[in-house]
Amino acid sequence: MSTGVQRAPERAAGKAAVATMVLIVLVALALRPPFTAVAPLLERIQQDLGVSNTFGGVLTTLPVVCLGVFAFVAPVLRQRFGDEKVVVGCLVVLVVGNSLRALGSTWTLLAGTVVVGAAIAVANVALPGLIKRDFPHNIPVITAVYTVCLTLGGAFAASIVVPVGNALGSAWQAPLGVLAIPVLVALVISAFVLRRGSGAPPQPSRPGALWRTPLAWQVTAFMGLQSAMAYVVFGWLPTMLQGRGMSAGLAGLALGIQAAVQSAGSLAVPVLCRRFRDQRPISTALAVCIALGFTGILVGPVAGVWPSVILLGIAQGASFGLALTVIGLRSPDSDTAAALSGMAQGGGYLIAATGPLLIGLLHDLAGNWTAPLVLLLACCTAWLISGLLACRHRQVPSVQQGGSPTT
Repeated sequence: MSTGVQRAPERAAGKAAVATMVLIVLVALALRPPFTAVAPLLERIQQDLGVSNTFGGVLTTLPVVCLGVFAFVAPVLRQRFGDEKVVVGCLVVLVVGNSLRALGSTWTLLAGTVVVGAAIAVANVALPGLIKRDFPHNIPVITAVYTVCLTLGGAFAASIVVPVGNALGSAWQAPLGVLAIPVLVALVISAFVLRRGSGAPPQPSRPGALWRTPLAWQVTAFMGLQSAMAYVVFGWLPTMLQGRGMSAGLAGLALGIQAAVQSAGSLAVPVLCRRFRDQRPISTALAVCIALGFTGILVGPVAGVWPSVILLGIAQGASFGLALTVIGLRSPDSDTAAALSGMAQGGGYLIAATGPLLIGLLHDLAGNWTAPLVLLLACCTAWLISGLLACRHRQVPSVQQGGSPTT
């Protein structure tokens, strides 16, 4: 009988971990589609609403700004309501935001974009805390599952919104509205799975202490520079490839392939982290691969463009997975992971929002891709340096009341 009593907590912990894993997968699949679905529909949106290219630029940059701004709210919400309630609440807000965007006016499109951006920002920050709490010894593996689901969800949405619009006879409103359906399904399943509730809210903490910690700033720079280069690819890769003589159709296909192979890079992170307790060799190799990818795309031989696209996709998928993994590995507990996630993603996405704008400005001023390439190579160098600092085998101080600094 004592054995059964001893095993009861283990069974409860196992059920809790399964519930958390289901939640992570469902939410990850729902987080990217609101962003990736807009680019294929952007021309239709501009024509239907009669708006300028400037509006198109705002529409594609606004979500990234929201990711930065609203990330700082997540630790406060988490402290008050607990991890699961916050993440499930984000699904509710996502349904509202996707529905708003489908109403068809300029203002509801912008308002809905802000709403979905806020929901995704908060979920982005809360999930690393959940992973650290329930899977403290498997952070690279669970983070890889999370990033793969992010990638697949975004790629699938980008590939179906135009056919869905054609089938429903709607230029862009219905395709954007349809995105609310899988989120609603995820919400219902999550509510059913999470029978155990959210438990007690996290203990009182001192998240402001991280802002005085150099390692936390190094992790923020590591996340931000990675994200800046990723959003340059999202926004400019087809244009770059068309500048090399590729047709618009092939350039779009290349972007899709680049996004798809990112999952392979994400899956490689756990394997690499098992081999290297110190992640600096991984980040250094990825920085070199990203630099080679951009160089091959912009100035290399035309025959090498496709291999460069694939190399860039694999390296950027791995770099995103590594950046999220580093947040967990540099944190001594789940509260600190959530606080560091808020700082790194809040500051990081604000950095990322400047990337596509600076690339566009330099391209307009120079009239070629040489100056943008120089900036991208400088970003790769800065990311390499930040990786040498952020990927050291040490941790930031705990934000929990009474927690002690860890190195």
